[in-house]
Amino acid sequence: MDVSFLGGPLPQHGVGIVAPFDFALDRELWRWVPDDVSLHVTRTPFVPVEVSLDLARLVSEHETLREAVRALSAVAPEVVAYACTSGSFVGGGAGERAMVAAMAQAGEVPSLTTSGALLDALHEIEARRVAIVTPYTKSVTDSLEDYLDESGITITGRSYLGLTREIWRVPYRDVVDMAREAAGDAPDALFISCTNLPTYDVIPQLEAELRMPVLSANQVTMWAALRAVGKEAVGPYQALLDPVARRGPAAMTPSPPPPTADETGGLHEPGGSEPGPEPEAALAGAGTEAAEPLESAGELGAGPPAADEWGGQPPL
Repeated sequence: MDVSFLGGPLPQHGVGIVAPFDFALDRELWRWVPDDVSLHVTRTPFVPVEVSLDLARLVSEHETLREAVRALSAVAPEVVAYACTSGSFVGGGAGERAMVAAMAQAGEVPSLTTSGALLDALHEIEARRVAIVTPYTKSVTDSLEDYLDESGITITGRSYLGLTREIWRVPYRDVVDMAREAAGDAPDALFISCTNLPTYDVIPQLEAELRMPVLSANQVTMWAALRAVGKEAVGPYQALLDPVARRGPAAMTPSPPPPTADETGGLHEPGGSEPGPEPEAALAGAGTEAAEPLESAGELGAGPPAADEWGGQPPL
């Protein structure tokens, strides 16, 4: 059969990903990627160290990053992202910028890190007061807080698991419980740290329940990397990716059709129905069901939330 009419595969934008040796969520990264983008993933060399500040420093050494970027250069990515939160915040802001410079020099290609992407995302949604959720130990969580504080971000609450291995096995239910615990002091946004912590399906549901934007490490990494190649990340109703979601679900409410004149010159709603309630009254009762707390992990795959504005906070 002649298949020459197909014209070959579509051109692809290449995004290089440098991940720690224990990264297990390749598939989650792909879920944010449009069809005309390919991810090229490489890992840092194995080291027999548990998740800790020591490991964060080892997997972010400049020569380790340079070697990984050089390997990726063989497939000519348009941008390279270091997908590790702790590895990119452990040295503070100066350390993160030095990592980006080392990667860019090694591959002669634009480069970024998860922690740098986080700051860009917080700026994008105009969030200055942030709650944080991590799977880390206290010392690693403290280091994240120091990094954000250095950048002018106020931490309003935090919750962490204290794990030192196999973070990718954490279920969505634990992520939800930590988010509820951390978000009690009305922050502008909530950040879920660690690229090895599953978050894709939980983000829109948490945004509906908590009435605030929710960011995650993998989400901000892919958002920034795709933006660098002129593409947009895809995802179900996430405030960082969707300007409508960022303004709040009420922005999706369609405007009512204009009234029409009847034979007597009076105005009535199309179809002869009685005039509906004022928009403010209608919105007051909207979103009740979406605001109920999540009761089971199975609910996390539900469709877009139908909630009201973010908890009375000003739109971002």
